[in-house]
Amino acid sequence: MKIGLNTGYWSSGPPGDVHERIAEAERLGFDSMWTAEAYGSDCISPLAWWGAGTTMRLGTAIMQLSARTPTAAAMAALTMDHLSGGRFILGLGASGPQVVEGWYGQPYPRPLARTREYVEIVRDVLRREGPVVHDGDQYQLPLVGGAGLGKALKSTVHPLRADLPIMLAAEGPKNVALAAEIADGWLPFWFSPKADAYYREALAEGFARDSSRHGGLDGFEVISTVPVIIGDDLEGCADFLRPMLALYVGGMGAKGANFHYDVFARLGYEAECARIQELYLDGKKAEAIAAVPLALVEDVALIGPLGKVIEEAEVWKSTVITTALLGGPAFQFEQIAEILS
Repeated sequence: MKIGLNTGYWSSGPPGDVHERIAEAERLGFDSMWTAEAYGSDCISPLAWWGAGTTMRLGTAIMQLSARTPTAAAMAALTMDHLSGGRFILGLGASGPQVVEGWYGQPYPRPLARTREYVEIVRDVLRREGPVVHDGDQYQLPLVGGAGLGKALKSTVHPLRADLPIMLAAEGPKNVALAAEIADGWLPFWFSPKADAYYREALAEGFARDSSRHGGLDGFEVISTVPVIIGDDLEGCADFLRPMLALYVGGMGAKGANFHYDVFARLGYEAECARIQELYLDGKKAEAIAAVPLALVEDVALIGPLGKVIEEAEVWKSTVITTALLGGPAFQFEQIAEILS
């Protein structure tokens, strides 16, 4: 299992210890570094700024589809790939309806169809075989209507790599299958070894749709954050993650339209998720956090005494994950990387 650094997205401002974490990741030879975006910091600017002094691969986890047109995403990707000397990975994701419609003012329905067309256009730009023309339900190039003066164009920049890797963030089985069908990798969120067989089946379905992907998982990357907190107080370790889990289960989406909620419900915590969501949406955040069961935390993270973490890490290393992304303070990286490698 390779090791990468997850810097995430900013909260109220730039993370104060990020340079220390990046320096330690570089010293330890981490394979990649990743940034994210929600509705504050963007994912490209920090990646370019911080990544300039590194040798790691540089990925977006994720660049939100609705934040940029497909050609704008392709422009950012080919620019970053040139500037980094061929180290860029384009991680894309649909996000959720609250952000897409509330922040970007774009319609959310049919995210899978939109993702498929988006990736097709990005790949057309990167191949640079001719002017980009696309007549889809989600995107039209040139635009149909408007001033009627649109012209099909080809990128002025010759991409460094026509096969620049594209990865998709996905949580539901249909989206996971789509990643296997059209992308070079999958970016899961809140992965659990308990769901490994479930995800392998979804990936196999996607690989089967394209005869050129007969190799299946060979060469296909699965890059996932793996939360690791080592300490003798098991409940205390879980308390570090409970606020974030309560946020994603309870507050990241509306009732019936929270894909993070669905991940945990499929793990067998449907009743617990319903309670957490109810409390969170009622403004009872402290109670929602307290309602996150220890078993749920243990299913999606490596927590507790060192011996327990080492033993359970073997299960994680047997899953479909090819790269584990680490967060947290830099002083932990060396020990955790040794456990997971």
